Amino acid sequence: MTDTPVRVGLVGAGPWARTMHARMLAAGPETTLAGVWARRPEAAAEVAAPYGAPVASSFDELLDTCDAVDFAVPPAVQAELAVRAAKAGKALLLEKPLGPDLAGARAVADAVAEHGVVSQLVLTKRYHPATRDFLRRAAALDDVRGARSCYLHGAFLGGELATAWRLEHGALLDLGPHLIDLLDHAVGRIVSIRGTGDPRRWIELTCEHENGAVSQASLSGAVRLPGVRTRIELFGTEDELVYDTAELDHEECWPVLRREFAQAVRAGRSGELDAARGLRLQELLTRALD
Repeated sequence: MTDTPVRVGLVGAGPWARTMHARMLAAGPETTLAGVWARRPEAAAEVAAPYGAPVASSFDELLDTCDAVDFAVPPAVQAELAVRAAKAGKALLLEKPLGPDLAGARAVADAVAEHGVVSQLVLTKRYHPATRDFLRRAAALDDVRGARSCYLHGAFLGGELATAWRLEHGALLDLGPHLIDLLDHAVGRIVSIRGTGDPRRWIELTCEHENGAVSQASLSGAVRLPGVRTRIELFGTEDELVYDTAELDHEECWPVLRREFAQAVRAGRSGELDAARGLRLQELLTRALD
């Protein structure tokens, strides 16, 4: 164990790389932004400039300068490059979904397991204190019988987040991992999942849990709302338990995420939110469309 900052190379130069990933890594003190690489060098330079970080001329050059790699790219690109980074022995900070499809996600998880590297998912809400408090309270409930939940916004209607992969795959792969992860944790292990609707418009998921509970999840990134709406309601023989992100400050997530990733890299041991967890979530979401 050491207090030396973990050198993290960033792959990607899109809006999420610019507004969250680069800023989080550069803020330290647990990490430093060791470099940025993207397929468009000018975009990588724009992301790196505010922090005085170098721009790598190739992905291999980035691997040579860092201890870990952070991915802020479309799922298909992540699935390809994360396997290469794992083979190079680098720890991985991974976005969701793990890959564009189940095969891509499995390739990443298999590479992580084969090469024994640390991995961690950027499931942002999981790093907020309010989310952790909700999950602790949910675990203390004696008998959850049902749950209703939603993750809704209008970002796919236009703007920086209306990217090609999101418009192609819709809310299931973009928003689904967050909500299904929380339901799987708060209600009980999901054993069956069915979906109806169009992920690019509105999709409704029905989950059956191993404890007999049934939950419902509504997902859409293409509805006009004044803000993002994420809400989970748990029902049973005790008072309902509600989780609502409307008042949460997501800036509280980033120091926790950064600190826990650095701790995992230094210890050489992944936490709960690893590539294997990402694969399970992708398996569930794939089943929803079967």
